[in-house]
Amino acid sequence: MLAGLIAASMMFVTSCKQQSGPVAPPPPFVVVVEITPTNVPLHTEFIGQLDSPQNVEIRARVEGFVDQMLFIEGTNVNAGDLLFKLDDKPYQERLKAAKGMLGEAQASLKKYEADVARLRPLAEKRAVPQQDLDNALASVDVGKASVVSAQARVDSALLDLSYCEIRAPISGLIGAKQVSIGELVGRGQPTLMATLSTLDPTWFYCNVGEVQYLAAEAEARRTGKRVMESPVTLILSDGSEHPAKGRFVFIDRAVDVKTGTFRVRAEFPNPDVQIAGVARKVLRPGMFGRVRVDLGVRSDSIIVPEKAVTELQGKNFVWVVGSDNMASQRSVSVGPQIGNNLLIADGLKAGERIIVEGLQKARQDQPVQPMTLGQAAEAAAAQAAKQAEARKEKEAKKGASKPAKE
Repeated sequence: MLAGLIAASMMFVTSCKQQSGPVAPPPPFVVVVEITPTNVPLHTEFIGQLDSPQNVEIRARVEGFVDQMLFIEGTNVNAGDLLFKLDDKPYQERLKAAKGMLGEAQASLKKYEADVARLRPLAEKRAVPQQDLDNALASVDVGKASVVSAQARVDSALLDLSYCEIRAPISGLIGAKQVSIGELVGRGQPTLMATLSTLDPTWFYCNVGEVQYLAAEAEARRTGKRVMESPVTLILSDGSEHPAKGRFVFIDRAVDVKTGTFRVRAEFPNPDVQIAGVARKVLRPGMFGRVRVDLGVRSDSIIVPEKAVTELQGKNFVWVVGSDNMASQRSVSVGPQIGNNLLIADGLKAGERIIVEGLQKARQDQPVQPMTLGQAAEAAAAQAAKQAEARKEKEAKKGASKPAKE
């Protein structure tokens, strides 16, 4: 009988222990996608700034007061157009004085030549000393030198006078004037009066890091392309794309040791665009933007949503769900970003499943309940419908519980 009581007591204690033990929670739900290789168009982007192939500073070459301004700021001008006119009266006077001195020198030369012509036959007959002829010949040489000097002064006066008319050296868009009518310019230094720029084509300058340059070249070689021959798309600061494609025309010979970058230039057509009935060029010097370089198509590539990749201490990881629904974290090598996805260079293969939603629920070597995106959408729709039905029932009960008005 005692043995029976002990056995019964032990069974009761064992039963109580089993009932009081913790119940394991069900595995968490996560959303997974299956890796499927695809063909991915690759590109790389560089940030930079636009500039003109020619920015010509219009400067005063002589000292004078601005007499006229013969252009409209912000408009196109043609090569040879008169832009500014300086007061040229002082230079007209200098030209007249130089011409007078030239006339005197020419007259003196004629006299010296006449003396030589008169003295030469007399000297041959020894009617006059030979020294008189020698002096006359020397005077002719001095007279010729005086004529050359006087002619140079005339040419200099003509040149200074021509500088009083300041003309456009090239065709292009002229900016704001830097001087006003009546202002003294060119005193001691060539005063900046305006700047003229050519806009078609337009240049884009950027600094490309050494690592980025090597990666782009390697990818281009793998796809059979050359970076210098690849089409270039210009993306403006507002996110819009310039309609005309460009091309690289210059990569500097060496890396800047201070910044570790190459100086690179791309060229873009900049045709006139009709804006409010007026033809204008959209691209202007100084504008910021970025260029996208087409590096070809990479076949059988693996891309995953960016949100599926976590970064820890400079390394990238994804959560992989095996055939037994056990989650494990795996290190991957990440390539360039493609939209909202990342190219995985190494670490994943076709057919594997990765977690894209619910990463925070996953634990190493612990089970999960995977759902596809379609299943997750169906579950969310069913949950929403259930909540809507519950709200309707609650509102109906509220309406039934209110007393009827007499």
